[in-house]
Amino acid sequence: MGSVDSRSRTLGATFAAIGLALAFYLAHALSSLGHPGLDGFADDGVYTAIELAGVGLCALRVRRRAEDRAAWLLITIGLAAWAGGDLQWTVWLNYVANPPYPSVADALYLLMYPTVYAGLVLMMRSRFRHVGAAVWLDGVVVGLAVAAGAAAWVFPTVLGAVSHADSAVVAVNLAYPLADLCLLVFLAVGFALSGWRPGRQWLLLSAGIALTAVADMAYVYEVAKGTYVEGGLTDAIWLASISLLALAAWQPRPARTTRTAVGSQVTILPAVSAFGALALLVVGALLHHVTELSVTLAGAALLTAGVRAGFTYRENVRMLRLRTHDAVTDALTGLGNRRRLLDDLEAALERAWQGVPATIAFFDLDGFKRYNDSFGHGAGDALLARLGRALAAAIGEHGEAYRLGGDEFCALLDGRVTGEQAVLLQARTALAEHGSGFTVTASCGSVVVPDEADSVSTALNLADERMYAEKSAAERASRARAQTVLMQQSVLMQILTEREPTLHDHVCDVGVLATAVGRCFELDSEQLDELRRAAELHDLGKLAVPDHILNKPGALNDSEWRLMRQHTIIGERILNAAPALRPVARLIRSSHERWDGCGYPDGLAGEQIPLGARIIAACDAYDAMTSNRPYDPPRSSAEALAELERGAGSQFDPRVVVALCNHLVATGLAAQPSPSGGPIAAASGPKRST
Repeated sequence: MGSVDSRSRTLGATFAAIGLALAFYLAHALSSLGHPGLDGFADDGVYTAIELAGVGLCALRVRRRAEDRAAWLLITIGLAAWAGGDLQWTVWLNYVANPPYPSVADALYLLMYPTVYAGLVLMMRSRFRHVGAAVWLDGVVVGLAVAAGAAAWVFPTVLGAVSHADSAVVAVNLAYPLADLCLLVFLAVGFALSGWRPGRQWLLLSAGIALTAVADMAYVYEVAKGTYVEGGLTDAIWLASISLLALAAWQPRPARTTRTAVGSQVTILPAVSAFGALALLVVGALLHHVTELSVTLAGAALLTAGVRAGFTYRENVRMLRLRTHDAVTDALTGLGNRRRLLDDLEAALERAWQGVPATIAFFDLDGFKRYNDSFGHGAGDALLARLGRALAAAIGEHGEAYRLGGDEFCALLDGRVTGEQAVLLQARTALAEHGSGFTVTASCGSVVVPDEADSVSTALNLADERMYAEKSAAERASRARAQTVLMQQSVLMQILTEREPTLHDHVCDVGVLATAVGRCFELDSEQLDELRRAAELHDLGKLAVPDHILNKPGALNDSEWRLMRQHTIIGERILNAAPALRPVARLIRSSHERWDGCGYPDGLAGEQIPLGARIIAACDAYDAMTSNRPYDPPRSSAEALAELERGAGSQFDPRVVVALCNHLVATGLAAQPSPSGGPIAAASGPKRST
């Protein structure tokens, strides 16, 4: 930590020293401070020290920091080449009577440009990885317009000064401003890619490079005019440029730009630049004082702006299509929404008046609210998405599917479709899903246009009314079935009580206990109701078992056991006579199966046994062990729970045993079973009820 602080202080002190030296140089250049005694010290010593310090700081940054290392290495090489050219003048060319031109120093100066270009490209690729081509074009438009303006200012003077020089002199004199114009294009592209919010590092980097371009153009212009003075303001601008580049090197790396900004500044600057390029062309056409290079750059800027306008038009069309699609599409299911339905229904009604009828069908999910409350809104959204895809697949080429919101769906079908036709039945099936703890179905109401409705509003209202009428009828039928089942169960329970009064309390206790355990497995209300009825009627088949077998105090022989084991099948057969009780009959048939597959009557094992039957088996065994029976004295709750735990994994479902034990302990009906509790032999346990 101390080493890091020390490095930071040293770095800060170095930049402070560079700032003071630059301030002194600028004061000397503007006011001839200490003139003429300090001319050599300022022009050679201070200038070279600042330049080498800037290059050294950039090189140190390349060594110390890994991010954008390649980019900064190239920029550092370019700055070192520039400093090398200045050293050529300081230690050699200044002392030659007629220094050669072009010289080795010019080669070093010009080497800076391609290396800096390459560094800027690497940096832009790293930071602006995911921006679009249109944003690059914005930068090119601005850069070309600026370059055109600079060319209009500098090139006439440069061309006039070298009109009689040899080709090498002309090439070098033109190379500097051309290279600087390219730098300006790069800077404009970088600003455009950042959404004209470049951040501190890119702002300092751009300022430094822009000052280099300004100083270069000013130097070429002053040399051409014969007004250049060594140690003047132009040299101070070069020093400020390299100082800013060194400062930019040590700024924190900016965050990558992953999307294009959409503020007004994104479009205003390119538009102003294009207008400026157009104005330059108009002035050139009227006054004939604009160079061919400036006209070429301005024309290129306008051409690029035209290409950019094409990108803008294409993007706007794409966005308009996307917005239009989103406006008529349900985001969750991808089906058309209510707005899309209204538009399509209006078109369908127009076709219907021309002899092409259509059918609109409304669907409302039954049981979805319970599903949503039980499993959460995330699961509810997933269910709606699945049902929406299933509805679209079921309708296929027969029409279009829609989601109107919430748990309401709709289908617009071709032709006259009645509720008995396959496509509508398939749609109902697609909107139904069953699983552990839930059942979701759909009520439907359909209308044929124009036969039953001659307007959009009439068709929608009539379909809605029919759908809710069906839903109400289904609810009434469900209540009626529930009442019928209750009456049937009451009759059967009364018959069982009349035959064997002692069984009444037992089956009621098993029903209460099984319902409580069923809640631990998140069964829905319908499943809990079936479980309770099955638990209360699980001994119904014993009506066919003779009293001397039911009440026999001793062990049963083989024939008696065979008859006893038929009682679950007999109970199922009795309940199957009532269609509403068939789900209950299935649980009763399996209520004496064992987890290990050694039970009866079908030898089911593990998960093959219905969950409700597994719950009844454990609850029946517990109640039998803790009740006063003619063939076995009652056991304590702790002993019964210990026996259940010993039978978990063989006779009973281990999860059911855990849920039963936890419920009894939590409600205070039993103490925590002890492993040392008295064992109960399997043969002497609840053998008549298991």
